Amino acid sequence: MGLVTSILTLPMAPVRGTAWVLDQVLLAAEREYYDPERVRGQLAALVDDLENSRIDAEEFDRREDELLDRLDEIEAYRRGRGSGS
Repeated sequence: MGLVTSILTLPMAPVRGTAWVLDQVLLAAEREYYDPERVRGQLAALVDDLENSRIDAEEFDRREDELLDRLDEIEAYRRGRGSGS
C-alpha cells in the first residue's frame, strides 16, 4: 500500500516540499527573533553609542526600554514553551 500511496500522491510532492521549506524558514526566523543574545548585543551597542556621544540620553532611554521589553517578551516566550535555553 505504501508504494501505491506514494505513486498516487506524487503530484502533491511539490506542495509538500514547499510546505517543508516554509516550515524551515519559519523555524529559523523564530530562533533569530527569540534569541536573547542578539538583543543583549544590541544593548551593548546602544551603551557604546551613548558613551561615544552618537546618541543622547533621551534616545538611549527610549531604545533601552524597547530592548528590555524584547528581553521580557523572549523570557515569557521561553517560559511558555518550557525551554530554559
